[in-house]
Amino acid sequence: MRRVVVLALLAMALPIAAWADNINFTNQYGSISITALGITSTRSELTSFNGLTATKGHDLGSVTFSTGALTSGSLRWGGTFSATGSTFVLKGIGNWGEPKGTIFSGSFIGPITWTLTSAPGKKNLTYSLTGEIRGMLYTGRMATGTTTQNFFTTNGQLAQGISHIRLGNTTLTVPEPGTLGLLGTGLVGIAGMFRRKLIGG
Repeated sequence: MRRVVVLALLAMALPIAAWADNINFTNQYGSISITALGITSTRSELTSFNGLTATKGHDLGSVTFSTGALTSGSLRWGGTFSATGSTFVLKGIGNWGEPKGTIFSGSFIGPITWTLTSAPGKKNLTYSLTGEIRGMLYTGRMATGTTTQNFFTTNGQLAQGISHIRLGNTTLTVPEPGTLGLLGTGLVGIAGMFRRKLIGG
């Protein structure tokens, strides 16, 4: 009986472990263009990548992204952008231990939230852009995650469609190969066979 319980616990734990890998990175600086047709970043500096941090005056690469069109709300007060036609690309320069070239290439999935985070009526404005992303890593594996990009601007700059990136935080979840899940299923089958043998014997 103890054998059956142990095998069953292993079978349940392995598929959960298959989702354990995360990639975390931050970006800073860079300008963005804001219009009702979408938000586009020109080039934001990759400042940290999975524990690696760029030294002062340097960066690890770049983060660029774009959204689809504004579907509700307004640029001034906040709203929602579409993921249709969006992009999200992470590139490394390879000088500090991060991969060189395109590390992640994907797009937003689902609605993208544009939120005014400063008090209304202020001259200096802050916003956050939050959404889910999905795409392919340089390893050939798919990854999904979330990103929050924080911006600052002024009333005058916003009227011209200009803002600047204060800080972006992104976390990607990378599933392990499906063989772990298959192994878990196999262990469940073995546990069932042991159980039948014990009950039958």
